[in-house]
Amino acid sequence: METKPITLYVNPEAARIFETVSIEQRRKIEALLSLKLTQANREKRTLEEIMSEISQTAQERGLTPEILDSILHED
Repeated sequence: METKPITLYVNPEAARIFETVSIEQRRKIEALLSLKLTQANREKRTLEEIMSEISQTAQERGLTPEILDSILHED
């Protein structure tokens, strides 16, 4: 898959987490974001709507900030 670098502005905690995860975890995060942005464009939904849906679904399935942090810091 061809990729192109972009610049995203996120809060400092999100940036710290992204900077400290493994290369493999970064690639997974990048792939997820790429898919979601593409999906948003096709569905004509805003990124905020999609991110809100992702967050809500994750919370309904029991994902907490602590669990997310532990997942991102797995070896």
